[in-house]
Amino acid sequence: MPSLSPEEKERYDRQIGEGVLSEQQQAKLKGATVLVTRVGGMGGPAAQMLTMAGVGRVIIAHGGEMISPDLNRQVLGSEEVLGKPRAEHFAAYLRTMNRFVEVEAIDHEPDDDEAEELAQRCDLIVSCPPTFEERLRLGRAAFAAGIPFIDAAQWGMTGTLIVLEPGKTPSLEDLYPEPPPFEELFPVVGAISCATGALAALEAVKILSGAGTPLLGKMLIYDGFHGRTNIVELGTH
Repeated sequence: MPSLSPEEKERYDRQIGEGVLSEQQQAKLKGATVLVTRVGGMGGPAAQMLTMAGVGRVIIAHGGEMISPDLNRQVLGSEEVLGKPRAEHFAAYLRTMNRFVEVEAIDHEPDDDEAEELAQRCDLIVSCPPTFEERLRLGRAAFAAGIPFIDAAQWGMTGTLIVLEPGKTPSLEDLYPEPPPFEELFPVVGAISCATGALAALEAVKILSGAGTPLLGKMLIYDGFHGRTNIVELGTH
């Protein structure tokens, strides 16, 4: 396990302490690698929180160029990025947040083979794509590599979070044997995207560091429209 430099101890001073992380747990984050894909409304805040928290390597994947309708929720973007490829610009922004973290950018969504290769390099995957095809692909890759998998989703003012781990919980394919119908251009409020992505990052921090109690085998549902929260037990495997 890597050690923390004096500068890193200063950087993470506000999250090292009772009820948060120990110095050893912070060092565990430093030694971890996380894949976040995609890094839009939910994945952007997730990647930002992981970078700020001190995860040693954050790999982000997102294809395409920035468009104006995305600016209601994609916190890594800006007016200056409109019409430009998202992945490298998003990565450049993340690098300004924490010089102690390596940020790797992939300018497309991984296919089956690449997802499996990436999973072998990672300690955890945070899945934030809109389509079930991509979500299931990433879930398969994580379980094949034997690493934890966090699935974040959103629609309107509702966000959901599922935390899974091979040998301890069902897989995403167990929960969704067939991809449900999907509305590609669904409406969404940016605040629910950011909240869901931040909670996904929190679960990742807990799992990687060994702090707290992760939501393993559970689905967290937050209905922001009505201000209701529910947790559904998904069972063990």
